[in-house]
Amino acid sequence: MTAPHPLPVVLVGGLHADARRATVDRLLRTAPGSVALHHDLATAAEGTVRRTVRDGSGVRDEGETPLVNDCACCALREDLMPELERLARAGDCRLAVVELWDSVEPRAMAEVVVACGGDDVRLTGVFTAVDPALVLPYLGCGDDLAEFGLAAASSDRRTVADTFARQLEYVSVLALTEDGEGGPKAPAADANRVTEGQDVEPADAADFALLTQLAPAARHIRNDSVELAAAAVAGFDVEAAAARQHPASALLPQTADTDGVATLVWQRRRPFHPGRLYAALEDLSCAAARSRGRFWLADRPDTLLSWEAAGGALLVEDVGPWLAALPDAAWEMVPATRRVAASLDWHPEHGDRTQHLTFTSPGLDTDGLTSLLESCLLTDAEYEAGPEEWRRLSRAFDELLDPVS
Repeated sequence: MTAPHPLPVVLVGGLHADARRATVDRLLRTAPGSVALHHDLATAAEGTVRRTVRDGSGVRDEGETPLVNDCACCALREDLMPELERLARAGDCRLAVVELWDSVEPRAMAEVVVACGGDDVRLTGVFTAVDPALVLPYLGCGDDLAEFGLAAASSDRRTVADTFARQLEYVSVLALTEDGEGGPKAPAADANRVTEGQDVEPADAADFALLTQLAPAARHIRNDSVELAAAAVAGFDVEAAAARQHPASALLPQTADTDGVATLVWQRRRPFHPGRLYAALEDLSCAAARSRGRFWLADRPDTLLSWEAAGGALLVEDVGPWLAALPDAAWEMVPATRRVAASLDWHPEHGDRTQHLTFTSPGLDTDGLTSLLESCLLTDAEYEAGPEEWRRLSRAFDELLDPVS
């Protein structure tokens, strides 16, 4: 039986567990007929994931589901949709609030809900709950999730910093934890294992500036605000969100300098010298709390490379060819958002090949960073030698991009 109307679904995620729970509790109190689902992946070591379904009056149902291929996230995906469909068909739920476990990234679950929801459920919001005082400590934590019991599978090698950064940058709403008088809230005593032993001060203007610069597409809503429930059903476009994340068309931060937090946007046409850039990677990856973007190397002129760094750890990936490297006939298979982004960057000689990197951090040394980046480009003599000579340059990135299996 199909539900008479699609059930609105809002995802609430984030590594800041206290902020996440407060946001979910607020929605249960203020959105009539709302029900919250949570899958606790902390029990994965026992071979199961524990499911809890509750409403404003308390727990309605509990259960367990076994791991799928030794993966807790896979079990979550397998169990979530049947539960949402059951709620939709029961007819007594007006909003499903899916509280994601700490390290689950919202993009993966948003795409599952849209792909598998059919006529019964409709994704209407994706939130990340944030304690502003914890933003910089989490972005600075380059330790693996596994060290804090937050890995979603035995093969999960993500770090705290890069997971948290993606949680911030994908969503439509950042639900901010604050105290009842509107001031920033100090982190709770159990505000996660990541900050154990650290002195975490209450949030200040720099923390909010950092959030604003890192996630320019997200609305900031206090989790005690009446706006929260309305935002939960406002709608969410998964395709547009994916385009904002794809390196070729990403909505990257803009140049800013507010309350001691700065964003450097560095754009150039000339390719990087692979050897000099490789030698500078450690300094560049540690230069900012978060850096992102796309770039190209002289010895790989057809390859679009993505750049993501947080917590001192850098991820460089081959994400396919630049559009300029594709035959005209292949352009029709490329998403329109990417073609538009390429047209804005188009150069008569290099096409859409470009260096577009952004660095965001408190106390950012923009002059020193700019100088280091400039030193990694081809010199005039190297550039004038032309593409055939470029391909003979140091293959410094081969081990990073073409690892031997």
